[in-house]
Amino acid sequence: MKYYRLQKSVNLLMSYQLKKSLATITGIALMGLLFSTSAVAQQRKPMNLPNFDHVTYHFGFILGVNQMLFSVKTVDNLSFIKWSSTEMPDFYSVDSAFVYGVNSVPTPGFSIGIVGNLHLTPDLNLRFIPSLSFGERLLFYNIRTYKNGDEESVEMRKGITSTLVEFPLELKYKSRRLNNVAAYVLGGVKYSIDLASQKKSQQNSSDITVKLNRHDISLELGVGFDFYTTYFKFGTELKMGYGLNNLIIRESNIYTNSIDQLRSKVFLLSFTFEG
Repeated sequence: MKYYRLQKSVNLLMSYQLKKSLATITGIALMGLLFSTSAVAQQRKPMNLPNFDHVTYHFGFILGVNQMLFSVKTVDNLSFIKWSSTEMPDFYSVDSAFVYGVNSVPTPGFSIGIVGNLHLTPDLNLRFIPSLSFGERLLFYNIRTYKNGDEESVEMRKGITSTLVEFPLELKYKSRRLNNVAAYVLGGVKYSIDLASQKKSQQNSSDITVKLNRHDISLELGVGFDFYTTYFKFGTELKMGYGLNNLIIRESNIYTNSIDQLRSKVFLLSFTFEG
């Protein structure tokens, strides 16, 4: 019961952090819009690239750092399910076990991609950004094992390395320029395929790997700023992606069968360069 209360506290903390991140994104967007509406009160400066937004399309590239993690929903009444020794081969000579919680912890990674930008209206753009993202997602299991009447609390760590080929399609709505700066918000959908989804069979059955489905669809939301320099447009943005597909592949072991739904979640801080 102690571990159940601990797990509940961790879940509440993670939920609070997610709400705090969304509030931060909303706050940045509102600040950007307020910043842009004050343009009439500011002294005008010479504009760099004055015709940039009147060209039909632009290309560029993107560099970013990401944080990958999971949104985890465990099976009902998880802490009351008794797992046999055959369902946990990487626990040696254990009679049984109970899982009291599953957590996901973010780790840093990086992303690179190509930007294709189509101007639909002076304020609305359609962006296609094929990208390659690298990262690792971690799952931590709070487990209590029993052997010959003795019990032991164990925290197991399972790392899942991912190499994602991503195809985001986004709508970008930007403010009017304040001299050489413009704020924007964006939203869209992304298809991704995991090249390192661990589909191959395990060479060592005693070392259980949590496997994922290769394909995923995500919704994305973000904010950012464009800076018009003398020779190119530089952009910086903060974006969050939330996966819609349940990625877990169940393989009759304690790590996969304790999870009901496993969905991807990504935070991305990126920098774009368009010419």
